[in-house]
Amino acid sequence: MDIRKSISIIIPNYNGAGLLKKYLPFTLGAIKNAGVDHEIIVIDDCSIDNSVQFLKSNYPDIIVIINPENKGFSYSCNRGIEIARWELILLLNSDVKLMPDYFEHQWKYFWRWDTFGVMGRIIDMDSDHIQDAARLPKFNGLKLKTDYFYYTNDDQNRLFTFYLSGANALIDAKKLKQIGGFYELFSPFYCEDMELCLRAWRLKWNCYYEHKAICRHEVSASTKNYQTANWVKSVYYRNRFYLHALHLNGLKLFAWYCQITIELLPKLLAGQNWIWKSYRDLFTNRKLLKQYKERIKNLLNVNESHVTISEVVTKIRTSVRNKKLIRFKP
Repeated sequence: MDIRKSISIIIPNYNGAGLLKKYLPFTLGAIKNAGVDHEIIVIDDCSIDNSVQFLKSNYPDIIVIINPENKGFSYSCNRGIEIARWELILLLNSDVKLMPDYFEHQWKYFWRWDTFGVMGRIIDMDSDHIQDAARLPKFNGLKLKTDYFYYTNDDQNRLFTFYLSGANALIDAKKLKQIGGFYELFSPFYCEDMELCLRAWRLKWNCYYEHKAICRHEVSASTKNYQTANWVKSVYYRNRFYLHALHLNGLKLFAWYCQITIELLPKLLAGQNWIWKSYRDLFTNRKLLKQYKERIKNLLNVNESHVTISEVVTKIRTSVRNKKLIRFKP
């Protein structure tokens, strides 16, 4: 029985003509080796370089969508997800180089009805240093964090990962569309992949890590075109706040608000003034967050699921017990 599935590859792009030139040939090589029906969709996020011209001149078979204005990662991916027509969707960053057999080891995960998606091992462009593997979540108080990365060389062990990296996530297209894609309040970037997968876990769908599916990543290549380092930090922390506000409820949500408020003053005294904007945005956008929170509630009700964020963390942490793992800190 042929276990392979057709794939739509979605690549968001912003001023990445140089990256597309370097890494698209490897994407094409990997999908050709997979031997399945496929399409490649590049969503250009209002680039001011020659990305669109480069694609149309050199890759006329690639579908190119041009955003009318710069809208960020979530919006761009969602435009591709909407028109994707094959069974699986690969969300792929423009700064990622797929290895020739990248897809070979991932088909097995989609035998199961409850698989949401799988991600591969991410290593440096010029060495075998692992940037990203399976992620184990933990709570620090009521703040959700990555405890450590982990992997195994045992082919018999299938490893959960808390969330799939948006840089290389192979996802069941039907489930991805059903879940509503990325939430665009996280634009321009950061945490949208974690939140997406947290929604999937709460719907009783699993996210996996496959160590033999390898890709290389050019560090910081896709975000270096954006403003200042402090601005990037403020977006990151704002989105971390958003994620917790969306998925915590009741007393735990109240306690989390207390925790981040108590932690705010020391950061400001330490000169980390950029975090004030993150904190302020959390309250300024509370009506929008309420709307998204209602969407999650409705999604859970339709799927008759009552899984909480704490139960997700417990399930993943329980899954690694008694397994021989190689662990490392992010």
